[in-house]
Amino acid sequence: QVQLVESGGGLVQPGGSLRLSCRAPRSIFSVFSPLNIAWYRQAPGKERELVAKITSNGSKKYAESVKDRFTISRDNSRKTVFLQMNNLKAEDTAAYYCNILGEGDIVAQTWGQGTQVTVSS
Repeated sequence: QVQLVESGGGLVQPGGSLRLSCRAPRSIFSVFSPLNIAWYRQAPGKERELVAKITSNGSKKYAESVKDRFTISRDNSRKTVFLQMNNLKAEDTAAYYCNILGEGDIVAQTWGQGTQVTVSS
């Protein structure tokens, strides 16, 4: 099992910004570039939902709720995927997780610890 390491969460006011990082463990450095990676989030009492995904060639897709506010990117040299979150809203409050996508966009690995994003005034 492989767990990616999420970081960058915190407490911000509505309208603020955060940049999340998803770092691959060294054990998969050699196969990071061909991987499709996605960010998910889960708020208390809610189901986990897909926020954004990026393919090995850089193709990106977003949930409609974040499409004009969030940007997913990757740096293969650093084995890291980022999620830039702008104009944050209270509804964005959740624990954010990243994971590897397998065939059919099925989550391929176990979930890591995640990073908490709290948007509150």
